[in-house]
Amino acid sequence: MAMMKAALCREYGPPENVRIEQIAKPEPKPDEVLIRIRATTVSSGDWRVRTLTVPRGMGIMVRAVFGFTRPRNPILGTELAGEIEAVGKDVTNFRIGETVIGYPSFPNGCHAEYRTMRESDRIVAKPARLSYEEAAALCFGGATALDFLRDRAKLQTGEHLLVIGASGTLGSAAVQLAKHFGAHVTGICSAANVELVRSIGADRVIDYTCEDYRNGGETYDVIFDAVGVASFRTHETFLKPNGRLLLLAAGLHEMLEAIGAKRDGKRVFSGPAKERLEHLTVLAGLAESGAYRPVIDQVFPFERIADAHARVETGRKRGSVVVTVDQDKD
Repeated sequence: MAMMKAALCREYGPPENVRIEQIAKPEPKPDEVLIRIRATTVSSGDWRVRTLTVPRGMGIMVRAVFGFTRPRNPILGTELAGEIEAVGKDVTNFRIGETVIGYPSFPNGCHAEYRTMRESDRIVAKPARLSYEEAAALCFGGATALDFLRDRAKLQTGEHLLVIGASGTLGSAAVQLAKHFGAHVTGICSAANVELVRSIGADRVIDYTCEDYRNGGETYDVIFDAVGVASFRTHETFLKPNGRLLLLAAGLHEMLEAIGAKRDGKRVFSGPAKERLEHLTVLAGLAESGAYRPVIDQVFPFERIADAHARVETGRKRGSVVVTVDQDKD
């Protein structure tokens, strides 16, 4: 039986709970491809699953999905970049040796040397101008931001967008995509990240350690809260008529409060992102054209994946934390 390395989290808890083990290498079914993973990421989603640190009121629901006493699927990892090593007999869209980006549906399972995926799942060709490390970080933030900004809020050219948490994976994707859509973007971040947020296209950057955006008297067409500090009750006055509040890290209370919360045409959108294959196609095209490039915080080798988890847990990362999977090393 062929074997591979995988990072397994068999118990909820600290980063040290993630350990590399040898497990059976998967074989593709007739409609699947086998991807040799070259890079993956440790996302905020992986951190939430590992620690069960979730928005208020969501604990029972999260345990029901991921496992009540321990992770039901111990291999975490939401996104990957790599190459097709083998294809099932019915596969027609991909060929051996093709470099791809994958964003598997649950269970994600990208923290491993190999991953099988159905050819109809969320897989696209890797943009040539992106490294494996950049390509691995394309999906988690980009697809979520695309769903909320384009599909739900229907952000328009000339509208004013406020991004709370503009330097993280979600926020940095939102800034770039909003500029591509022709919006005027104000980003909020710490002093250490002001230049980064400005460099990816924000028209104005507010350092929250020095200035409180709530005291400026400004209103916005869309507010994108990537960090979970906003609610309709606290931010309604900062929305223009027909404004949209996007709560990407809302707790149960904020989600329930948002139901039916409409005044002056103002609306609230929350809940899990509805990522689709079309999102990856759009993101890959924007990356190939240079309009969108994932922000990379740090890159760790696979054997230090626990350190990558620890970095995410600090809450201070800029963009994505990437893990390279070098299979030529023991």
